[in-house]
Amino acid sequence: MYIYKAGVVGAGTMGSEIAQVITYAGLPVVLRDTTDELVQRGVERIRAIYKRRVDKGKMTSGEMDNKLALVIPTTRYEDFKDVDIVIEAVPEKMELKKRVFQELDTVLGEGAILATNTSALSISEMGADTKRPGKFVGMHFFYPASVMKLVEVIPGLATSSETVDDVMNFSESLRKLPVRVSECAGFLVNRLLMPYLNEAAYCLQEGAATREQIDQAARDFGLPMGPFTLVDQLGIDVCFDATKVLLDSYGNRMKPAEIWIELYERKYFGAKTGGGFFSYSPDKPDILPEMIAAVQKKTGRKGTRFSFERILYPMINEAVLCLEENVARSADIDLAMVAGIGFPQDKGGPLKYADETGLDRVLKGLEDLWREHGDRFWPAPRLKRMAGAKFLGRKTQRGFFEYTA
Repeated sequence: MYIYKAGVVGAGTMGSEIAQVITYAGLPVVLRDTTDELVQRGVERIRAIYKRRVDKGKMTSGEMDNKLALVIPTTRYEDFKDVDIVIEAVPEKMELKKRVFQELDTVLGEGAILATNTSALSISEMGADTKRPGKFVGMHFFYPASVMKLVEVIPGLATSSETVDDVMNFSESLRKLPVRVSECAGFLVNRLLMPYLNEAAYCLQEGAATREQIDQAARDFGLPMGPFTLVDQLGIDVCFDATKVLLDSYGNRMKPAEIWIELYERKYFGAKTGGGFFSYSPDKPDILPEMIAAVQKKTGRKGTRFSFERILYPMINEAVLCLEENVARSADIDLAMVAGIGFPQDKGGPLKYADETGLDRVLKGLEDLWREHGDRFWPAPRLKRMAGAKFLGRKTQRGFFEYTA
């Protein structure tokens, strides 16, 4: 099915970014929110994205006006009656999202696709509450959608293969890189990212290294920013909520570091509140040292060792588990991490990097870390099998990928 017209419900930061992406591809988009004021704010966000392109000489004012003319602002669901796909981008509350889809079901044409931009909630559960579960799918953009290329396409249990193909093609028409991901808590990128961020927090609270040293180690590896800078930009509240979802599904290996709880309870949510792992405002002074001292007193753990492998290997291990569970293919896992979080292109992605490092070495590293720190580092069964079979990566020409001599 070719998509001629799209809709977005939710004109907040993410919804307006998605709407801009659609108009940039030359398609009209209906943008809805609950009040005219909220819708107009969304339109102004879209205008600001285009204005930056004009200021950089990448677009003329006339071209910007033509793109903005493709936005159809509304507060009415009736204006979605002739769209081919609607992408929901309202807050991460299951009941709210279900209400949105129930409203859309009453006005959409029979062939229209419903998509949710959720980063954590069940696609299957949402789809089951609609009249078109076969036409329901997850379409997870990454912020800022106007820049980030990755889109995770997540079918629910009832989603038809035709719907998946249509959304994959639609994503490509938006100049995005779609990756098909089987439904699971955290989907793919967030599921791999959170163990990395969480272990960085453990290193910090145990005094293994300072936040500056850990961030610098990540940049030295080739990541665009360190874990604490990234968390402060994403929002500590958002990340902490994600760790709770992952903990509920995957157990103790996802147990959040205590420092998350301390910052969350003090409403140090990152840059947007003026303070998080770093301080951004005099109103939010740097209280991290006293928090670390309090956590060390509570847990009795301090002075542990830091290495970049300690925070990277949980990401690799989770990637192996995702491969074992058929969440995504090896190449797609690596593509998603390069496009989604900026994993260094010259290192190929977590699985390619493991192949280059040697799976025997990665396995030994995880086992050593498990003996020191516990279940967070328990190696994936597939990694053990591959090491036992001498599928060690490039040096044996067989690993997560195959190599020629």
